[in-house]
Amino acid sequence: MDIVLSGIRSTGQLHLGNYFGSLRNFVKMQHDARCFFFIADYHSLTTHPDPKMLHGNVKNVLTEYLAAGLDPEVATIYVQSDVPQIAELSLLLSMHAYVGELERTASFKEKIRKHPDNINAGLLNYPVLMAADILIHRATRVPVGKDQEQHLEMTRRFARRFNQMYGVEYFPESMPYNFGQELVKIPGLDGSGKMGKSEGNGLFLVDSDEVIRKKVMRAVTDAGPTEPNTPMSEPIANLFTILKAVSSPDTVQYFTDKYNACEIRYGDLKKQLAEDIIKVVAPIREKIDAIKADDKYLHEVVGDGGRRARESASRTLADVREIMGIKPF
Repeated sequence: MDIVLSGIRSTGQLHLGNYFGSLRNFVKMQHDARCFFFIADYHSLTTHPDPKMLHGNVKNVLTEYLAAGLDPEVATIYVQSDVPQIAELSLLLSMHAYVGELERTASFKEKIRKHPDNINAGLLNYPVLMAADILIHRATRVPVGKDQEQHLEMTRRFARRFNQMYGVEYFPESMPYNFGQELVKIPGLDGSGKMGKSEGNGLFLVDSDEVIRKKVMRAVTDAGPTEPNTPMSEPIANLFTILKAVSSPDTVQYFTDKYNACEIRYGDLKKQLAEDIIKVVAPIREKIDAIKADDKYLHEVVGDGGRRARESASRTLADVREIMGIKPF
């Protein structure tokens, strides 16, 4: 059985793009593989988050993932900093990671371009810490976005280097977990690009019904088709992409026919789209509110998940120490 590991950002709220993109697939995947899901609070420290908000952000993200369907009885769900073995493995791996290769990573170059006043060692060593996250459980599969593909390739490189240097076949070369056609990319409401918090075009799982309606009604459209079967502009195609994700096939067909006949009223489309989004979001939002109020349950989830993650991590770290010659007297 595959061992699958996925990191979860410890900042930001989950939006519709997250839900229809990776999250629904995580919910399915947890029943088909041995899954580890962790909230990456160590990684967030590279950007110097407000310490007064860090714990709250972790709690929010944990709550939303649980409400959306991750099952702590099935998968191992933990907070990265609750597993100190990750930090030690990162240190050990860094002994064989070279400054030049770390400086050449696209993410490091982008970070120092955007934040020249915050070029810290954590940013430089980000790929090493990510490799430790993956290799600590000897994961065979990792779901990654385009922005993390280079880091996963570096993880494979570090694994190969370790195996070759010590003459072992210990670490697997983790491969990307490809969801294939099941991965739905939800665009934003601004007429272009993907949905995201930083873009200001997102619909979040914690949004109230009224907020969802207001956001959808403000979505960018065009002047409408002037001839039958006219190709859709990007803003309209984006709305139909969201419609296909949340609405019934009959509803999608109805508005498609109206568009092709030049009879579509975008106001009607938006009203229907908003109500169908609410049908998806409202039940999750109710679960978020209930789970967030249950500190005892959250404590049990991260406590049990941390214990299981540490057990797995301790076995790996003990092996790595022995392989590298770090032995007790």
